Order: sequence, then structure tokens, then C-alpha cells
Amino acid sequence: MGRIGLTEIILVLLVIVLLFGGRKIPELMKGIGQGMKEFKKASKYNPDEGGKEA
Repeated sequence: MGRIGLTEIILVLLVIVLLFGGRKIPELMKGIGQGMKEFKKASKYNPDEGGKEA
């Protein structure tokens, strides 16, 4: 019961398309990508070393 199948994935994608519309999805993915990039950058920052990246 814990497995996610192809049918569930398609259903979730369909709901996302209906909620956000086809035009908003690329903008949403771009925002998620930028957020991940900022998170990685912040996780490498080490304030103990005088602000240098680890």
C-alpha cells in the first residue's frame, strides 16, 4: 500500500496542471530550482571561517 504507481503519478500531475494552468508550471519549476540553488549556497556558507564558503 505504500508504493506509488504510474496511475497515481499521472493523477497528481493532472491535478497540478488543473490548479496552476499550463503557463504557470514553467515559472513554478524555475522558482523551485532557484530556491534549491540558494539553499545549496547557504548550506556551504560557514560563518565560523570568517564568511568563507566551506
